[in-house]
Amino acid sequence: MFHVPSSDDVSIAVHELAGTPGLPPLLLSHATGFHAHCYVPIANLLGDRFHCLALDYRGHGESTQMPGWKVDWSRFGDDALAVAHTVAPDGGLVGFGHSMGGSALLMAARREPSLFTRLVLFEPIAHQPGGSDLSNTDMRTIPIVAGALRRRSRFPSYDDAYENFRSKPPMSLMTDEALRNYVDFGFRDVVDEFGEPAVELRCSPELEAGIFMKGRDNGVWPLLAEVDTPTVVLGGHVEEMQPSSGTEVIASQLSNAEYVLLDHQTHFGPFSHPDEIAAFVAGPA
Repeated sequence: MFHVPSSDDVSIAVHELAGTPGLPPLLLSHATGFHAHCYVPIANLLGDRFHCLALDYRGHGESTQMPGWKVDWSRFGDDALAVAHTVAPDGGLVGFGHSMGGSALLMAARREPSLFTRLVLFEPIAHQPGGSDLSNTDMRTIPIVAGALRRRSRFPSYDDAYENFRSKPPMSLMTDEALRNYVDFGFRDVVDEFGEPAVELRCSPELEAGIFMKGRDNGVWPLLAEVDTPTVVLGGHVEEMQPSSGTEVIASQLSNAEYVLLDHQTHFGPFSHPDEIAAFVAGPA
């Protein structure tokens, strides 16, 4: 692991997951609330073709967060671009992004297209104007936000955390390896209020919820027409009020994109079907 400086004096952790530096660089970009090591199963399938690196966005994994930060999605674009500059200063970078991580790669590719050769994005987040009016809605009551706020953040041990998540959807959809990595690298050792050892989420439920609350106004939609990097946009089974419902229209707004429907997958597709996602990232044989 090494760190890259980003805006707001934040330090972004970058992890080398698979492959060697002599291979073309691949940057894996995670979804809200997750971290780099959740994508190890995908990286392991691509290590013979790419030098697979993944970042932890600010407030996630091993990266830092500015105290009192008010969520601004453009800063995730800053993080992605800072890492892209470091791992592929001369360009040639392939990017895989999941959900928020896909949006961050779009922001980075729009700012400096010369760095990127190709993008593969699984249900990136970009809301077109004119959708549901939520101005009078308590955002904390929206299901995805409420779910994040309810997320249990502390357990007696890593094994306890793993067993808890393994028994409940949607985390139960993850492969054992992806879920184990989510826990092992997504929690830290702490001491509880009774002085006993415990483990605690690195990405707090409050930050996760804050990112979701700002997602509808993340600023990505007006940028789409300006991204000309060749892109494959993947979407799972289309469901109302889920990221999958907007994936095809996002692809249509990009100037050089292909949309692929994976009707048997959910928003957790990269965690439940790493082999299928890796095949799209690998590209033509």
